[in-house]
Amino acid sequence: MKKILAFILLSSAPLYGDDTYVDFRALKPSINLTMAQAALERCRAAGYQIGVMVTDRFGIPQVFLRDQYAGIHVFETTQRKAWTAVTFRTATGELSELTAAGTELAGLRNLSKAMMVGGGLPVLDGEGSLVAGIGVSGAPGGDEDENCAAAGIAAIEDDIAF
Repeated sequence: MKKILAFILLSSAPLYGDDTYVDFRALKPSINLTMAQAALERCRAAGYQIGVMVTDRFGIPQVFLRDQYAGIHVFETTQRKAWTAVTFRTATGELSELTAAGTELAGLRNLSKAMMVGGGLPVLDGEGSLVAGIGVSGAPGGDEDENCAAAGIAAIEDDIAF
């Protein structure tokens, strides 16, 4: 029979205080929609038919928009890009490089929801707190997807700056 040992670390001063609840910030639906629309318009102006999804800080979808000729795959890819960006608090284009074959982090590509392709960005408020994620898919390449996602964030920057 294997012995299972459990270690419980107790501290006289809790790391996060004695509060029962955790406070966090979430964007209003209207702000999420504005961000998604701005990303869609940026890509449309460049001639790309895309899908865009905005998630909350936990990766739960809040808004999804799909241009009329965007591929069927864009629902899944936008969701996974936004989820990946919030999970790792990092742009998915950067994660693509960090998790390339042969790197120390390559195993992260095996996560079922992870999408290590450019086009997903974390959305941070003016204090650096994660408030959302945005994923774009359908432009010709992750760089263009990411440019459209960045345009979405730029459209709400003044609203989330403080």
